[in-house]
Formats: sequence, C-alpha cells, structure tokens
Amino acid sequence: MLNIALFGPPGAGKGTQSMLLLEKYNLTYISTGDILRAEIKAKSELGIEAKKLIDKGNLVPDELIIQIIEKRIIENADSNGFLFDGFPRTMVQAYILEALLLKINATLNCMLCLDVPEDELMRRLLERGKISGRSDDNEEVIKSRLVEYNTKTFPVIDFYKARDQYIPIDGTGTVEEVYELLTDAIDETLTTVWLNIVLLGAPGAGKGTQGRLLAEKHNLYYISTGAKLRREVKMGTEIGKKAKAFLDKGELVPDEIIIQLIESEIQKHANVRGFVFKGFPRTMLQAYILDGLLRRLNSSVSIALEVKAPTLELFKRLHSRGKTEKARSYDMSTELIIGRLEEYEQKTARVVEYYKKQGKYKAIEGLGSTDEIFETLTTTVDTAFHKAR
Repeated sequence: MLNIALFGPPGAGKGTQSMLLLEKYNLTYISTGDILRAEIKAKSELGIEAKKLIDKGNLVPDELIIQIIEKRIIENADSNGFLFDGFPRTMVQAYILEALLLKINATLNCMLCLDVPEDELMRRLLERGKISGRSDDNEEVIKSRLVEYNTKTFPVIDFYKARDQYIPIDGTGTVEEVYELLTDAIDETLTTVWLNIVLLGAPGAGKGTQGRLLAEKHNLYYISTGAKLRREVKMGTEIGKKAKAFLDKGELVPDEIIIQLIESEIQKHANVRGFVFKGFPRTMLQAYILDGLLRRLNSSVSIALEVKAPTLELFKRLHSRGKTEKARSYDMSTELIIGRLEEYEQKTARVVEYYKKQGKYKAIEGLGSTDEIFETLTTTVDTAFHKAR
C-alpha cells in the first residue's frame, strides 16, 4: 500500500498534481478541502460551521476533519493506497493520521512538500480567485491563510523530517516539471518498501523448500525458526537446551524462546528489503509480536501464504522423511506426527483468521511439483508486492 501526504501552502499546486498522481499510482484521494467544499455546497451542519471559519482564513477544527477522513479510510481499506491533500496540517493531525493508518495496518510512505515563494503564491491565488470566484481567494484572506500555514504547519515538516519521510519538491516549474520531480521522488521511495512474507503450513507441507525459493527470487532474507532452533540445539547453547526438551516431544517451542531468535535475526539483517518468515508466527501472540517487531522498522506483513495439503498426504511425507537424514525429532513415530499435525491445526487456525481479517491471507494448493507450487506462490507474491508498493 502506497500512502502519500502532499504538502504545501495554499496555491502551491497540490490539487493539480494530486489528480496526476492519483491516475499514475491508482490511489484513493482524500482532500479535506474538496470534502469540506462539498459539505458547504450541501449546506450541511458541518458545512455551515466550516464556511464561517474558512471565510475568516482559519483552519477547520480537527474534530470535524477527523470524522470525515476516518470514514473515508475505513471505506477504502482495500485500496492500493491513499493520497492525502491538505492533511495533516498540524502536529495533532500528523499523530492522528498515524493512528488512522494503523487501524488498517498501514503507514505513511512519504510527505512531499511543494516549495513555492510567497509572492508567487499570492499571484497564483489572486488569479485563481478571478477565475473560480472562491470567497477565500482574496488578498486579506490569502495573507491570513499563509500566516496560519507558516505558524501551524511548519512544525509538521519537522515531524516528518525526524521520521525521514519528508521530501521537499521545487514547485515553481511547469505542471509537467513539478510532476516529474514528484514521481521521481515517489519511485525512489518505493524502492525502500519492504516485502514481508509469512509462510504458513502444517509440517510436511513443503514450506522450507518454497520459502528458500521465494527468498532467492525476491532478494529477501529467509528466517526459519525450525532451522534456527536446530542450529541452537546442535551448538548446545542455552536456548538450544531449552528448546530441545520441547522438540523431542514434537511440541511447539514456547514463545519467549522463539521471540528472542526472531528479534535477533531481524535486527542483524535490518538492511534487507524484506523477510520470508517460515514457521513464525504460529500463535496469535506471535502474530502480534511480529507486527510489533516490523513496525519498529516502519514495516509490516505484506502477505500470509498457507501451503495446504490433505492430512493423509502430510502424514505420508513426514513418515517418509523420518527414514532419511533430514528427519526431524517429531518424524520418528506415528503418535508424534499426529500430535504435531493436530497442534498445528489448533494453534494456527487463529493466526489464519487474523490475516484473513486484514485481507492478507492466501491459501495455496500444496499438491503438485515443486515448480508448479512455486509458480503459484510467485504469482500471488508479485500481486501482493505490487499492492504493497
């Protein structure tokens, strides 16, 4: 999901550029100005109150703005992303926007600020007033609006500078020139968007093989909790000793052990473009924890893929693997295999529902050749990555 705040003083050209960007990136447009003017035209209670303030060059109170924006975001939660024009205008609104996007498990990618000298802004707005007849495009109101912008809105720039999301754009050129500067900045931002894949599936579903292939194709870092734990066990570390007692019984290793491993891996590879998580999360608690770990890096889960196969097929695969050098401790007996499959179903069902509610879950048929399954996974991931960008 691509979320952009287009910033700049009145007359900077935000409306014109917004229309061009919306078409190029297929975004949902949220313009506080357009929304408010529609309310004013309809002479609604909100519109009447807003008109009094706008005619004086004042900003409309946050309480009135937020209700409208929240409704628009939630109604379009499955959108390719949002372009915010005229919002946020204050520090309070900046914090509110973070909270609103968090509701749909998203974040702002960048804040693009159109820089235009004040004398040019005045010229543009007065000219617009002659053409549009807008009551707020007169010299007295324009000066008041610019003072208000400089007083209340500049701190918002510092807010996004501190988050490394602020991008200044020279807004004095032609429409085409400014548009090119904006798209170049957005495309550069998109190169930093992470792709994070959660690969679900019962033991024997083939997650390991497919996870490594996906990581290689998309240049992601592959994190297998099972492989990491086995290394710890083999090395005889403190974590390995604790984990071995559970692995030998075919039970899931407690969250506190898994979390230490996952957090360590993420921190050590924070410079990659994303991760493939195989075997994590397996519980609701782990799903919440993964969200928290990724959010600290200004990222989130892009898609959760579950490789599904019939129980009998899974049993056959695990039983066969138990006779090879790749055998896991829980492959050694019928009782352990059945116990592990049942435990997966019981504990992971809620994780599946968690990602379904977010619109991030896809089930993949786990029968067929490795290449056939990988082709299906790749197509699904490519679609998810396009949406993430």
